[in-house]
Amino acid sequence: MTDTVATVAPPRPTAAGQAKFYGLWVLTAVALLLLPRIFTSGGSLTTFSLIGISIIFALSYNILLGQTGLLSFGHAVYYGLGGFLAIHAINIIGANKWPIPLPVVPLIGGLTGLTFGILLGWVSTRRSGTVFAMISLGVGELVASSALILRTFFGGEGGVSANRTKLLRVFDWSFGPQIQIYFLVAAWTLACMIAMYALTRTPWGRMCNAVRDNPERVEFVGYDPHVVRYIAFCFSGFFAGIAGALSAINFEIANSAYLGAVQSGTVLFATYIGGVAFFIGPIVGAIFVTFLSLALSDVTSVWQLYFGLFFIAVVMFAPGGITGLLMMHRPLIRNGTLSKVLPWYAIAFVPTLAMVAGLALMIETIVHFTVNPGDDPHIRAFGVSFNAASPLIWVTSAVLIVGGFIIARRTWTKVGQAWDDATSAAREQGIAV
Repeated sequence: MTDTVATVAPPRPTAAGQAKFYGLWVLTAVALLLLPRIFTSGGSLTTFSLIGISIIFALSYNILLGQTGLLSFGHAVYYGLGGFLAIHAINIIGANKWPIPLPVVPLIGGLTGLTFGILLGWVSTRRSGTVFAMISLGVGELVASSALILRTFFGGEGGVSANRTKLLRVFDWSFGPQIQIYFLVAAWTLACMIAMYALTRTPWGRMCNAVRDNPERVEFVGYDPHVVRYIAFCFSGFFAGIAGALSAINFEIANSAYLGAVQSGTVLFATYIGGVAFFIGPIVGAIFVTFLSLALSDVTSVWQLYFGLFFIAVVMFAPGGITGLLMMHRPLIRNGTLSKVLPWYAIAFVPTLAMVAGLALMIETIVHFTVNPGDDPHIRAFGVSFNAASPLIWVTSAVLIVGGFIIARRTWTKVGQAWDDATSAAREQGIAV
């Protein structure tokens, strides 16, 4: 057994590698400290807090999906229960005036997620693949429906609210201003990122990867894949509970939306769009999805539709996610052949953007006549005003879609040829692609 563990442990890093590793974490901490000094508005601080919460939640989900190969449709259960227990804890601590500060409360949410992970995980992780996905979906729907039935605990549709400023002050911080909540979320985000990265570097983390790739071989060398999946499930629930508690603290309320399928779907989108094959992938996905959802909701009423279309595009054309696309270019950068591809990227971007603009124009026009047929046809979307009843709009959208598609298809073929030339040059230099 000892020999087996030694074979799956990661190689010991060099001194330069350790310096680079710790330097990245120090730079991350410095960036978190400088962000509120650069972006001082309340909206920016709220956005950064939401991003931090989303990062923890997405990384916890990637323990299941990316590390262990478990597709879950009910991960919001542990996020939501952690949020509800955190809200109740704030109310109980405040009412009894216990000397427990607010920064400790996210740990209560984490322990809640861990507890329910222990209770529900053993049965859920007996099988992987479709069986696990269906079990997670059933558990998620069961808990979400219970939120509207057990009103004493979940508060019904209105949820449960709390006042975070009633808890014990830390360094005279009441955690009323958003800047103080930002630093609370940032500290927990950094701690959780370090903890989850450390887990991936342990022998157990490597066993999770082995269970994901070949569970039969893991069982052959003496490990139980069920136990490995179960431990991953528990860790995932713990960090999801922390994210839910931080969200409840940020909004000072927990409601049934924390437990719903939308919450589970959002974390799935963020993790997959970012890239499940890399630790940084869910971080990139959480940042991108949070900004995208906030930006689209301000410029169009059907932003969920565009969000879904973007997810479909990622699944079809970039299954490695945003991080996978970026990592594909590393060999070209090292070899200095990226310049062969960049001009064709710029050329292909123009017709692709035209096609997307035509599609958005047609969607907004169709939505107007479908949802609000009796309203004024002069509408505004993405900062542009136009008359949805004008035939010119239909002609313009059709020309942009068809013409953009034809030209984009030809230009992306040229991009592929330039890519092949650049990668061939990289291989000749002995750089793995």
